[in-house]
Amino acid sequence: MSKRIQRLLWPKLWMYFAIMVLFSAAALAMQQYLLGGIEAAVTALAIGVHLLLRQQRHREVNRYARELLRQHPEIGGTDAPFPMMLIRMGDNTIVWVNDAFRDLTSFEEHYLEQPLFQLLPQCSTDWLASGKTESPYDLTIGARRYRVHGMLVRSGGTEDALLGVLYFADLTELYQVRDEYIRSRPVVGIILVDNYDEMTKNLTEGAISSLNARINNVITSWTEPYHGLLRALERNRFLLLFEKRDLNRAIENKFSILEQIHKVESPSGLHASISFGMGLEGASFEEDYNFASLSVEMALSRGGDQAVIKDRLNFTFYGGRSKEADNRSMVRSRITAGSMMELFSQSSSIFVMGHANADMDAVGAAMGICCMARKAGKRAYIVLDLAHNMSEKLIAQIRAVPEYKEVFISGQDALLMCDSRSTLVVVDTNRPAQVEYRPLLESISKVCVVDHHRRAADFIDPVVVTLHEPYASSASELVTELLQYSVEKSDVLPIEAISLLAGIVLDTKSFHIRTGEKTFEAAAVLRQWGADPVDVKRLLQNDFQDTVAKYQIIKSARLYRQEIAISALNAPTTRVLASQAADELLNISGITASFVLFPDGDFVYISARSIGSANVQLILEPLGGGGNAAGAGAQIVHSNVKDVLDRLVASIDEFYDSKGTTSSGEEIK
Repeated sequence: MSKRIQRLLWPKLWMYFAIMVLFSAAALAMQQYLLGGIEAAVTALAIGVHLLLRQQRHREVNRYARELLRQHPEIGGTDAPFPMMLIRMGDNTIVWVNDAFRDLTSFEEHYLEQPLFQLLPQCSTDWLASGKTESPYDLTIGARRYRVHGMLVRSGGTEDALLGVLYFADLTELYQVRDEYIRSRPVVGIILVDNYDEMTKNLTEGAISSLNARINNVITSWTEPYHGLLRALERNRFLLLFEKRDLNRAIENKFSILEQIHKVESPSGLHASISFGMGLEGASFEEDYNFASLSVEMALSRGGDQAVIKDRLNFTFYGGRSKEADNRSMVRSRITAGSMMELFSQSSSIFVMGHANADMDAVGAAMGICCMARKAGKRAYIVLDLAHNMSEKLIAQIRAVPEYKEVFISGQDALLMCDSRSTLVVVDTNRPAQVEYRPLLESISKVCVVDHHRRAADFIDPVVVTLHEPYASSASELVTELLQYSVEKSDVLPIEAISLLAGIVLDTKSFHIRTGEKTFEAAAVLRQWGADPVDVKRLLQNDFQDTVAKYQIIKSARLYRQEIAISALNAPTTRVLASQAADELLNISGITASFVLFPDGDFVYISARSIGSANVQLILEPLGGGGNAAGAGAQIVHSNVKDVLDRLVASIDEFYDSKGTTSSGEEIK
């Protein structure tokens, strides 16, 4: 530390003066008037000398600061109109402040040589010590907001001391304008009645007008407090413009319009639901409108009955708790089949890829795509890791068929074989992070997607042809629909029909969950094409050891919230057994949702199932998982089972609490 600074900064003497006054008072109390008078005079003289020396010290500090500022003209003068202060780095003690800073903070002399945090607790200098010239955080002093700038200088002298100069720029008005600008930014919303066609089917014009009036009343009543502009674009489509300041209020209310619209009921007993898409932070109204359109498409692809916000970076989802209703049309499957066959005929090679650790639904759907490619006169390859998958029995039977002898290839081989005219078809997933071999996805420009899971924010994009139906039971069901419009019965091999039926049976848990009329239609078609349910049953059988292991998983399950079964394993198992155990837990009376967690290398896997109100896809989405309301999964890297279990329980609580229920306070051990 510089001796010059040390000489200027004296310690406080008020404590000693107080002791001297007490001695004087004690002498007077003991009737030692002469001694008391002398002590009082000495005390008064000492105080006077101290005050004179303090003033002199103050002048010397200012003189030293001016000299330092002259040596460093880049700092600025002592008469700068903005607040400044000089601190000693290391211990952050205050050395000097200018008059503008005194006026700002009512700075008193006793703050000198005191740590900065005693005067400004929220002001840190870590950024200055790291070499930065501007604080990453704003500073609030009173009712004003300041941006803090700084620089480092040397004090000079025989012993250099590193000093920090802080400048306080008053940007209160600028921040107010900025905040008002942010709050007043436009939000473009599109409200779409999901099931309008079903609600108005076979209704008279008078009944349709009455239904429209009730829908309009609910939407108008909800939007009125937001002081926006609401216009009907079509009978089931509305445009809403409002300011961002009101968006937080809508979020806090969890977009109550999603529940309010359910009160509107058609004469046939069907309740209305809406998809609410919002776009913000675009460079123009046009871009915000495009964001809103993407949000509506995202909401519909996730089953509808939810609100989706799209900004420049990502999607945010609200709602989506109701069960999906199958309102898809076979027209889309016919159009998709035609587009895909035309694309295949123009391709040099076709690759089919499912998700990592492919199950029978992914393999079955891939087999159906291979059948379409064969009809188009092209050879297709299935990209799959033969060492890590959940379909060993099925794959062994497939490879025994001459047409599929060399169909299964690794991702590396596919990457070497593809060219600019190759086409990639992704089945049973819509997320880039979950595909079997992501470099292949990033290398091929013509990509098709066939999937039945709810669309995730990080969906595969761009795609040439897509058939994404969250209402479908499985990817195999969707591919079966495509086959009906692209091939003849004689073109389908028996092993292909068996594989597709096995995929449907697996994902519907033997037609117990997520089945619609089109699911049974697809199964009937596959039966006509040669699929034998007995062969499918054999594919789903476990050996004795696996059966025992499955029931050990069930035995370790614990009850949570009186209706959720959670089995957290500390030892690895297979994903097949985990998913089967999760299915089996739902056979227990009173259990409406089940979760099985197990470690495998650097990952912790979760398999989830539901037959009640719990939407397991929404529960696992915060953990990076995906799926649908009845079945979902997740894999968490670089974690352990206990931490993942804590995160899972927190997500379950968040799901139930946001529905208006309270936590039971139970603990999973």
